[in-house]
Amino acid sequence: MSAVLLVEDDVSLATVITAALAQEGFSVTAVPGIAQRDAALNEGIFVVMLTDVKLADGDGIASLGPVAAAHPRLPIIILSAENTLDTAVRAAGAEAFEYFPKPFDLDALVSAVREAAARRAEGAGLGPAPAPALPLVGRSAPMQDVYRLIARAVQNDLSVLVLGESGTGKELVAEAIHQLGTRRAGPFVAVNAAAIPRDLIESELFGHEKGAFTGAVAQLAGKFEQADGGTFFLDEIGDMPAEAQTRLLRALQSGRIRRIGGREEIRVDTRIIAATNRDLAPLLANGAFREDLYYRLNVLPIALPPLRERLDDIPELAGHFLAQAAAEGLPSCELTAEALEALVVHQWPGNVRELRNVIFRLAALSRDALIDAAEVRSALGATRPQTPPAADLMAWVEQWLAIEKPTPGRWYQRASAAWERPLIAIALQQCNGNQLRAAALLGINRNTLRKRIADLAIEVHGG
Repeated sequence: MSAVLLVEDDVSLATVITAALAQEGFSVTAVPGIAQRDAALNEGIFVVMLTDVKLADGDGIASLGPVAAAHPRLPIIILSAENTLDTAVRAAGAEAFEYFPKPFDLDALVSAVREAAARRAEGAGLGPAPAPALPLVGRSAPMQDVYRLIARAVQNDLSVLVLGESGTGKELVAEAIHQLGTRRAGPFVAVNAAAIPRDLIESELFGHEKGAFTGAVAQLAGKFEQADGGTFFLDEIGDMPAEAQTRLLRALQSGRIRRIGGREEIRVDTRIIAATNRDLAPLLANGAFREDLYYRLNVLPIALPPLRERLDDIPELAGHFLAQAAAEGLPSCELTAEALEALVVHQWPGNVRELRNVIFRLAALSRDALIDAAEVRSALGATRPQTPPAADLMAWVEQWLAIEKPTPGRWYQRASAAWERPLIAIALQQCNGNQLRAAALLGINRNTLRKRIADLAIEVHGG
């Protein structure tokens, strides 16, 4: 029977994990701290170790150095209630096989233990699982999924396709992969394909020789060549013209480029990370985007969630942008709880970029160090589409659908989720936080309201 060492001082959680692993045929030794962990490792042989971060007698990550040195083939799975990027980054250097922020899916944890034990038995490499760079802010479940995918991407040199709406932070993902990967000592070169004139894009990407065309007064190394030894980030790849797509595919297949007007092929060693805010399926169907290029780029896809699907991250993002604004010379400010709630109920069609712009505007225009809800609503008025009269509600819903673009079969679910949070927040506000009165106003049971407040992480003030 395969033995697993569990280091967890939460007795209830340790019991649940032990029972789940026992059902899979694992023998579990559960200990509450670092001293007992070290004693168990000295006495027995384990195929996997799971450890919490905050333990009564020390830090579960900081103390892993000697463990990794003494047991280099022991896969380590880290569990943490501190779902911060700092914790994820610390876990990256701790020889971790996997990182699970709490609360986690128990089936996923069991599956990870099973996979780690299998790789241990096969003698496969069990190097560290890197985590995303600090500029990526957020602790929500959707962002934890993104972090895991980035951690996988930095362990290899395969092409990555980052998918997401405008303003979700696709370039930050590319920078994180570059900074944490083996190419971090090389250059990071970014190009927005949509921002380059159609007749100049091949010259911009691949360079040109002097006299290759009118205006080519000197030799120019293209962005592809400039990224040699590093990472080449191609943003808005869906807007690339067909001719440039053909040359890009050839460069990816051969690892060589030729400047416009040049005869010599130049070997280029660069990792490609592409990104798009467009749905490539229709472009593939009508031939506007090459299918063979798509499959060459889409080896490791990473889908970034829109901000409206990670509203729990808004307080942390807002604090991050306020700190950025202060560092850039704007007044140092804070947001009231009501101001944060006003940010959370906004739908953010411009995603994280829109939130950053709003926060900077608030910091620049606020007359006080404490920003209130009225100032937030005023700042949002410049970007938020005006709500039509009740008689025109259908047009308003159509506008919401055009912005949201829910997939077929999920219209009702997505619309309900979008309207429920602000509706409950408004009811609580009108009832001064009195949940009994708010439940009556909404026409739902008080216990149902309490559950929805907890599920949607709505802050209640007053009452």
